[in-house]
Amino acid sequence: MNGLLLAQVLTVFLIVVALVVASLRDVLAATIVFAAYSLGMAIVWVTLRAPDVALTEAAVGAGVTTSLFLVTIAKTGRSVGDTIVTREVDPKSVIGVVAILALIGSTIPSLPAVGSPDAPPFQRISPYYLQQSVPQFGIENVVTAILAGYRAFDTFGEVTVVFAAGLSVLVVFRKEVL
Repeated sequence: MNGLLLAQVLTVFLIVVALVVASLRDVLAATIVFAAYSLGMAIVWVTLRAPDVALTEAAVGAGVTTSLFLVTIAKTGRSVGDTIVTREVDPKSVIGVVAILALIGSTIPSLPAVGSPDAPPFQRISPYYLQQSVPQFGIENVVTAILAGYRAFDTFGEVTVVFAAGLSVLVVFRKEVL
């Protein structure tokens, strides 16, 4: 599947899933569909060549957040025979969202292709990192050098968020078991 078709499929999937989440009144169903949205976003980040962001989205968005929502639903109660009901959507809201999406979508053709060597960041920034990261940090893998050197604070923040989220889930589940 070529990149453009994949991007279009993922965009349609994310829009449909977001609309379904917004229209569901059943919290459990909305939580499960929201987890699918987070996994879809993780795939988008992978296709945009941002695996660290994809991992964080999958872990925190789909994993931790869904787990915490499910525990909350279990603690607050939900009757077994509940049916999935959707809400009425205000047509003015739909028109507003479509107008904003059209406005944002109209800018997409002016963007360079993902990974294009003609993209502005690759003109001056990329050569610097490719030439300087190994001598400055002594790490042969340029991506690792960038993540551990130039983006160390950001990477530490991501690791902290994933660790705190995982720890929170363990604390909540431990209280649930006891």
